[in-house]
Amino acid sequence: MFRLGTRGSPLALTQAGMVRDALMAAHGWADVEIVVIRTTGDRVQDRALAEIGGKALWTKELDRALLAGEVDACVHSMKDVETLRPDAIAIAATLPRADVRDRLIGAASIAALPDGATIGTSSPRRAAQLRRLRPDVSAVLFRGNVDTRLGKLAAGEVDATLLAAAGLERLGRHDTGVAIPLDVMLPAPAQGAVGVETLVDGMARAQVAAIDHAPTHRAIAAERALLAGLRADCHSPVAALAVVEDDALLLRAQLLTAGGEEAVDGAARGADPVALGARLAEELLARASPAIRSLFG
Repeated sequence: MFRLGTRGSPLALTQAGMVRDALMAAHGWADVEIVVIRTTGDRVQDRALAEIGGKALWTKELDRALLAGEVDACVHSMKDVETLRPDAIAIAATLPRADVRDRLIGAASIAALPDGATIGTSSPRRAAQLRRLRPDVSAVLFRGNVDTRLGKLAAGEVDATLLAAAGLERLGRHDTGVAIPLDVMLPAPAQGAVGVETLVDGMARAQVAAIDHAPTHRAIAAERALLAGLRADCHSPVAALAVVEDDALLLRAQLLTAGGEEAVDGAARGADPVALGARLAEELLARASPAIRSLFG
């Protein structure tokens, strides 16, 4: 039986179920086993990821299981997957991308936030974008799964929080929060995309490739190439979104200082997603202020 590795959060299990169903439909399989693997990122909830190892905290245990042959593939929220991956592991497929926007929970809009509001978020990108739009607000660390964060908000620990629309939709929380327009806040690179990784060599890669959504895969490749070109890490406030336009891609991006005081925006078009991401990264860094450049590379 084909084995899918996944984290154990409700959202991760929902996404693993989506991949399982797609594989069963594509191959006529009777079942796919979902193997829950607890990650360091799930265990440590009181510190920012950047302080304790970055995005690898979501992937290293899953990588170990994949490399050890304990699972045939692993399911990830692609925005949580570090840019540089082990040579033996490949992104074999991405599912069709969901709503890429952020949702604000706790206020009707960013403008409607109370003066001096406290926003719960673990994302440097969201904190910087909010501070750029509302310099009076402050951000505090907010970790945990969706229910945990919403519970903290309900308990009054913060005035508002931001969550990915895609995750809320996948959990059936269609009416939770207000979607922020893309011209107000660009999302994190790869937000809204579910990816499936396998070993580079072996039958599983071809089996998983049968469920790949090519437009999403191309867009994610461009956004991840941008991150690679920037040499961005978990401390780097960067937003990006690529969309397919005919045979080409339009890639937009924004780099910010941590407090949102400065930002540089740009866009580029191209057919090759990796070359496009690398080119836009170079252009943005060339125009960025020293304060922004210090957060990249």
